Amino acid sequence: MTRETPLDRLASAKRIVVKVGSALIADAGSVRQTWLNSLASDIAARRTAGQEVILVSSGAIALGRNKLGPDRPRKLEEKQAAAALGQPLLMAALTQAFAPHNTPVAQTLLTLEDTENRRRWLNARATLEALLGAGAVPVINENDSVATDEIRYGDNDRLAARVAQMMGADILVLLSDIDGLYTADPRHNPEAEHLPILTDITADHDAMASGSNAQADLGSGGMITKLTAARIAQSAGCSTVITLGSKDRPLQALMNGARATWILSTLTPDTARQIWLKGHLTPEGSISIDAGAATALASGASLLPVGVVTTSGDFARGAAVAIKDPIGTTIAKGISAYSSADITQIAGLHSDQIEQELGYRGRPAVVHRNDLVLER
Repeated sequence: MTRETPLDRLASAKRIVVKVGSALIADAGSVRQTWLNSLASDIAARRTAGQEVILVSSGAIALGRNKLGPDRPRKLEEKQAAAALGQPLLMAALTQAFAPHNTPVAQTLLTLEDTENRRRWLNARATLEALLGAGAVPVINENDSVATDEIRYGDNDRLAARVAQMMGADILVLLSDIDGLYTADPRHNPEAEHLPILTDITADHDAMASGSNAQADLGSGGMITKLTAARIAQSAGCSTVITLGSKDRPLQALMNGARATWILSTLTPDTARQIWLKGHLTPEGSISIDAGAATALASGASLLPVGVVTTSGDFARGAAVAIKDPIGTTIAKGISAYSSADITQIAGLHSDQIEQELGYRGRPAVVHRNDLVLER
């Protein structure tokens, strides 16, 4: 049996998150348009190969900072203002880059709470799924114009990892100004050795990362934040690759075997999601279902309103719920796409009747199979 290589994983990935930093996007406050055009060509090639791609891009502050005057913004409100000025410039450049490929780009600004609060997490994920389904490339950035030091991610490496986790991505690509992790900073130690593959990230690796990959004071991350991001992704069943992004066509170079550091996950996104659901959900209420729905869940289906009998407890959309069979045994836990009040209204109805009953077009499933774990 041929052993799977990291490049095999990249080629077979269904969903990829690509993160680019400020130093790749901007040079002296101006867009590196030629490089962006080449990245768009790379992403278009991945999409032609049947893969979905989400782009997490820094650069708003770097592009907007010069609009505030000659002094670099230092105060929080100045950085937020720079982000507000630079974000339209970033999206305009990306729109131009993807235009030859007839690919729309869609701006999505996130804050930490969007991936920590279950209701907002559901909303964000549904929006991104809809964009991917429409053939767009979602472009995600932290909402720097409103984020504060207390609640912000601090760098887009971790934001990219949270997005990969939320969207069940197979691969997280971190494009950097260095081609991976070394045993020491290679710019200062010529004997530093490159580490091509890791299956576990230890304190020793963190020590190796300290001080490396800092450039131009544009971003707020560094190699250490990339390892933090890789840990997040790894726990979600997503493998991470750190590679040099400054040259044109960086994804094609990676596919051709360019030097990189791979942090591999031994889990799949589906397996990791099931483990997380089983260990982290504390039910805030319950949903009782009929025998047919119980059989359907056991075979891997979502919980549809037609199979719901009643609810117990007062819970909001995004709450964790226990799902009980006709004799009252908890057979599953999951994240509800509806509040208890709405579920009561649509219980027993077919999915195409939801809009008529609630007055808005909701989700087809009360609990989607991706947000559900069986108890037995």
